Amino acid sequence: MRFHWLFAALAIPGLSMAAEGMWTLDNPPTARMQAEYGFTPDSGWIKRAMLGSVRIAGGCSASFVSKDGLVMTNHHCASQCLDQMSTAKKNLVADGFIAKRREEELSCPEIELNRLEQITDVTEQVKSATAGLDGAAFKSAQTAIKAKLTAACVGTEKDIVRCDVVDLYHGGRYQLYKYHRFQDTRLVWAPEKAIAFFGGDPDNFNFPRYDLDITLLRAYENGQPAKIENYFPFSKNGAAEGEMVFVTGQPGSTQRQLTVAQLTTLRDVSLLNNVLRLAELRGVLEQYSKTSPEAERTAEHALFGVENGYKALRGRLDTLLDPALLQQKQAEETALREFVAKKPELQAKIGGAWDAIAAAEQVYRQIEPQFGMIEAERGFSSKYFSYARDLVRAAEERAKPNGERLPEFAESKLPELEQQLFSTAPVYPAFEKVTLALSLTKMREILGADDAFVKQVLGKQSPDQLSAALIDGTKLGDPAVRKALWQGGKEAIAKSSDPFIKLALAVDPAARAIRQRYEKDVESVLQKNTELIAQARFIQQGTNAYPDATFTLRLSYGEVKGYQQGGRKVAPFTTIGGAFERDTGAEPFALPASWHAAKDKLNLSQPYNLVTTNDIIGGNSGSPMINRKGEIVGLVFDGNIQSLGGAFWFDQRYNRTVAVHSGAILETLGKVYGATDLTQEILAH
Repeated sequence: MRFHWLFAALAIPGLSMAAEGMWTLDNPPTARMQAEYGFTPDSGWIKRAMLGSVRIAGGCSASFVSKDGLVMTNHHCASQCLDQMSTAKKNLVADGFIAKRREEELSCPEIELNRLEQITDVTEQVKSATAGLDGAAFKSAQTAIKAKLTAACVGTEKDIVRCDVVDLYHGGRYQLYKYHRFQDTRLVWAPEKAIAFFGGDPDNFNFPRYDLDITLLRAYENGQPAKIENYFPFSKNGAAEGEMVFVTGQPGSTQRQLTVAQLTTLRDVSLLNNVLRLAELRGVLEQYSKTSPEAERTAEHALFGVENGYKALRGRLDTLLDPALLQQKQAEETALREFVAKKPELQAKIGGAWDAIAAAEQVYRQIEPQFGMIEAERGFSSKYFSYARDLVRAAEERAKPNGERLPEFAESKLPELEQQLFSTAPVYPAFEKVTLALSLTKMREILGADDAFVKQVLGKQSPDQLSAALIDGTKLGDPAVRKALWQGGKEAIAKSSDPFIKLALAVDPAARAIRQRYEKDVESVLQKNTELIAQARFIQQGTNAYPDATFTLRLSYGEVKGYQQGGRKVAPFTTIGGAFERDTGAEPFALPASWHAAKDKLNLSQPYNLVTTNDIIGGNSGSPMINRKGEIVGLVFDGNIQSLGGAFWFDQRYNRTVAVHSGAILETLGKVYGATDLTQEILAH
């Protein structure tokens, strides 16, 4: 799909961009909201919104919805927990789950919840530490100051506190985000996948939708449900058409402030390669899924992620392939460069930044195959190898002073890493053999059969042979083995006979070498020079612009509103009755038996899914949608197909957020799933 209509909007003088923006909560666009909707949230409203919002560390958003730590997010955001708790005899993804008593709530092995509690500006500390430095020295200094700041922030409370230095405006600002960490997260309720992802891939990123894409979790502390003062109460009636609504969530990444050189590399290299990789992986996983019911079950979570990622990245690639986007971005870049050129002091300091970035992007294009396959692990697609890489590197890095470690092994990062390494989630050898063999095959194809690194890895074996030998010989599927290696440090790693540990040790010198080149010649150059461009933007525009998304808490505002597509009007609401009309009895349009059994009890005119003009992107899945009172009116789970271009800019005529209506959640929770206790807990405020 080519989004020509999106760029035609640029030629319309005075086009309103009212709802645009993913704003940090310390800099909300209060003047704009007041001018457009007559509402200004006060500091108390903002604080409650911040403390009621939750980040799932693995890449989603969520919110607290009761004083007893009940957390609402999407089904697809918690599907990894459902998958990890399933067996061949009990498939929680397909069949759903409900804990009738709190004693029945299931511990999710790898879900960490973060609640943002404090934002501190540390721009001067970071920039002072890197002033006058280039290349590897710049990177080392930046790593050291970030480690120092986060370590001081966490102090002695690493089990309950997480701190991250957040890069905003591509280095224009640095802020220290302090989170409360909840690592004991338990599964409370999830509907069947057939209704959580009703319509499957055909309906994904589309509207109308009829999805109950929700899961309820619970945060625990000291073995008891966490006591939460700030949570979002539910609105039974939801929001009306035209009503102002807000989304507080964790948008993952946007590229609205990148240079033209960065965008063209993204188009020509990163997006293109990833779209092709995911397309091929999707075919392999689909074929594997057909080999047995167990293969279908164990591949289901990965296949969903691949299909969703392929569709999202394809939409972004299509957007970048439209010449109008690059023309517009070039015009914006030219205007900023001309602004700088007219000020001699700025020109001397900043004028060369765009050319430096372009040169770094050329280096990246040259080294991307090696970097992607070796350091980014695209040539070793296996959970076993990821465990081995983390164990091998952790043994090396933890022996160093905190400020000299690779950033992912800083003291402040270790609790999350330990949770992943010690997870009791099962690993499925047959599935791992398929993904590892494919990735080894692609590594040989892309780097070449005569490449020295490929020869080092494969020797005389084929990818299938090596994959089977590694997986048949490893013990890393056992969390006790991983924990022993972690605790044993360098000595235990050196003595290990595990084939994946040996492989990770053997390839680590090459991986570190290509990483060092990337950090020296690409990453540090981009970081330093995007900081300079950000300074120019601040001088030109001030801080009235919002920063690109960084998987940190943001606020967007908009309204419930339909749109035009292909000459037809798309209404802003669907109904529960519409789901029954869409039901065909065959996947992916087959309603579960529980819904058919409850049909006579349901209010079929109850609004079900809705669309709004809020500005979101991937990572916002699971975000609460709230009204002016701070009440839940919806649960964000998707955007429409037009919103995929929102990685690069926003057009409120077409970009839409898709959410589950709060009334539909309450209606089905009680009448379909009989969860009256949960309904009462949600409504008790």
